[in-house]
Amino acid sequence: MALLQRHLSGFKTSSSNGQHYQPRGLTSLRPSLRLPRSTRCQAAPDYEFDPDNASVLVAGGGGVALNVTRRLKNMGSWVWQLQRTDARRQEIEGMMAIVAKGDALKPEELQKVMDGIEELDAVVCSLGGSTKDPQVDSQGNINMIQAAMKKGVKKFVFVTSLGCGSSKNSISEQVYKVLEPVLLEKNKAEEVLMAQDKMAYVIIRPGGLTNDPASGNGVLTESTSTAGSISRDDVAALVVKALLSKKADGKVLAAVDKAKLFGTPSFEVLQL
Repeated sequence: MALLQRHLSGFKTSSSNGQHYQPRGLTSLRPSLRLPRSTRCQAAPDYEFDPDNASVLVAGGGGVALNVTRRLKNMGSWVWQLQRTDARRQEIEGMMAIVAKGDALKPEELQKVMDGIEELDAVVCSLGGSTKDPQVDSQGNINMIQAAMKKGVKKFVFVTSLGCGSSKNSISEQVYKVLEPVLLEKNKAEEVLMAQDKMAYVIIRPGGLTNDPASGNGVLTESTSTAGSISRDDVAALVVKALLSKKADGKVLAAVDKAKLFGTPSFEVLQL
C-alpha cells in the first residue's frame, strides 16, 4: 500500500455493478464462550456483526492495517494482526491486539495462524508487495482468501487499489504503467474473492494514500472513474464501516476523500 502514496497522483477524475452475496451474519460472542458453530447456526441462522467481542484477523503491516486494528480494538473486538516479523509487535501489542506470526506466501504458516484462533468472524486484508516483487499481491492474498474460507470466516474485507479491474481508467496511463505489475496481481486476487460463495465480501479500492490525520471526509462509491487521495486512517474508518454493514456486501468500492478529489466528478456515495 505504501507504493500508492508515491505514485497515485495522476488520477483522472464514473458505477460498477457489484455481485451481491447475502451472508448469514456474524457472531458477537467471545471465542471462549461461543457455542459450537453447528449449534449457533441452528439457533441463529442470520448473524449480525457486533464489533464488541467479535474476532477479526487483520492481515497487513502498513498504516491502513494498523489503523483498522486500533479502531476495532477501541470498539471491543478481539483482533489478531498477521505479521511476518516482530518489527511492529510492540505497537500492535500496545493496542492490546495479538500478533499472529506468519507469511501469507506460505500456506502452512497461515494454517497455523488459523488453527491458533478458536473461531474467527472476519478477515480484513490489505497485503501488498512492490512493483519489483508483487507476488504477495496475488498469491499472498489468494492464500489468505483460501485460508479464510477453510476456517469458516463469514466476511472478508479486501483492500486493494484504484486502478484494479474495472477502475483501470480512473488513473492516468502514466501512473497505471508504473503500478501495472502490482495492479495486475491484485486483480487476480480480487477475481478469486468475487468467484467464491463461502463468505460475504467487500473490495475497497483506495485512491492515493497519505499519512495525514483522519479528516472524516472519506467516502465509498461504486463509481469506477472517481479518483482522488485519502488518508490511511480515513481508509481504515471506511473499512470498519464496510465490515459492520451488510449494505456493502458483494460490492467493489472506491474510497476517496470528498475534499481531495481529482477534477470535479459526479458520483453517488454509498451510505453505510
